[in-house]
Amino acid sequence: MATDAPERHYRAPCPGCGAPVEFRSAQSTYAICPFCQSTVVRSGDVLARVGKMAELFDDHSPLQLMASGRIQLEEKAQPFTLIGRAQYKSSNGVWTEWNAILEDGRMAALSEDNGSYVFTLPLTLQRPVPDAEHFRVGITTAINGKPYSVAFNEQVSLISAQGELPKLPPVGVLFSVVELRGAEGDVISIDYSPPGTVPAVQSVSRGRAVLLEDLKFQGLKDESAREEKGRQFACPNCGSPVQVALDTTKTITCRSCNSIIDLSSGLGGELRHAEQNEPIKTLIPLGAKGQLQGVHWQVVGFQHRMGQEPGDDEQFGWDEYLLYNRKRGFSFLVDSSDGWSMVKPATGAPTMANRSAQTATYLGTTYTLEYSYDAETTYVAGEFYWPVSRGQKTFNRDFASANGLLSQEQTPNEVTWSVGSRISSDTVAKAFKLEDKAALLGREDVKPFSAAPQVSLRAIIILLVLLVIVIMIMNSCSGSRGGSSRSSGGSYGGYSSGGGHK
Repeated sequence: MATDAPERHYRAPCPGCGAPVEFRSAQSTYAICPFCQSTVVRSGDVLARVGKMAELFDDHSPLQLMASGRIQLEEKAQPFTLIGRAQYKSSNGVWTEWNAILEDGRMAALSEDNGSYVFTLPLTLQRPVPDAEHFRVGITTAINGKPYSVAFNEQVSLISAQGELPKLPPVGVLFSVVELRGAEGDVISIDYSPPGTVPAVQSVSRGRAVLLEDLKFQGLKDESAREEKGRQFACPNCGSPVQVALDTTKTITCRSCNSIIDLSSGLGGELRHAEQNEPIKTLIPLGAKGQLQGVHWQVVGFQHRMGQEPGDDEQFGWDEYLLYNRKRGFSFLVDSSDGWSMVKPATGAPTMANRSAQTATYLGTTYTLEYSYDAETTYVAGEFYWPVSRGQKTFNRDFASANGLLSQEQTPNEVTWSVGSRISSDTVAKAFKLEDKAALLGREDVKPFSAAPQVSLRAIIILLVLLVIVIMIMNSCSGSRGGSSRSSGGSYGGYSSGGGHK
């Protein structure tokens, strides 16, 4: 545990209520009084109250203040302790950033990233970064001489905080956040100051994805002792009770009328909803629990998606099951007509060979482009940690290697990558104890993974005409025969702007 930090602690009465407020790091400028929620700013040995912090929402995270762990830095294990957290919101959802103090006194952060965790340290820049407007999503730029892909550029706001923090933008005030992702799995986050504020940039940090179990945490919340505070409300369409299991949920569907309900603005006030007809019956039930790749998962969401290649009138479909694990975050189990796959959001961004993007290299593996297509969400069920709706559209690219899969999805404000591998239908059936449905789950697992398109009427007519011509030729001469085949479309996953950045 990180209990021997070289810096002395500083404690003083809260200017709001008189309760003790403690600063464990000399780099912490702000602290939130745990008794009256006053926002306290420190200037030397003087504390001043600058407002009151909004109440935290329960994100069901196993992390909590004063939990301690170890991170491998500079070829040595460095103890750290969580001393603060801030909760941010964008149009794609809410995420939490935990402030950590290392044993040597440096500050770090453990941040959520698309349902996973990233451990970041402050980054010193060799030259100032341009304004946020300069970073267009999808372009490549250089930071300290290294190329990065611009993955995210949007306005965000602070909604709440706890403990002590080195920076604290005003609650509810929008500011720009730009995320850059590298081919080695690293991510750079540039937090700009609110308009008219000096300096123009609040902070710049660089991090990598980590697993909570690898951080050797002590002092995490005891799940068995945690009081469940499930939220319940009446469906705005049919009035049936709707139960929300995860407080990070931004979209949920009513099990009675299948309406999609938007929770991104909370449960207070009027809830927006969209009706869905012709509900799809999932092969794996929502709420089902199973073990895949050594991890215990629960199915919390489902979406059906359709794809179409530009200039092609054929469409193809596939299903995505959103899986949740308390320590691993979220992953996707994807079902297409050619097979099953297990994919998760990638922290970094692969390097594409050229403008035509025929290959992409990620963490030393080169993937070959198989398909480029437009994708659309046509049906959703369950809970999602980012706002989901019917009709959401993305532009997708699917790459594959001998054993791996790589997918890129792009919207005007974000580029996301997912990485994974194929799994057999037998593995899926065994994992969720669905051996009695093995035939329904069965896919052509040995073929290259792609979502096979439906054959159009035009294609059938063309094949029949060609067949007649071949027969006529064979009847008129000894002839020779030939043929050709074409496989169109394909997707193994990705997801629609799956929120929770940083």
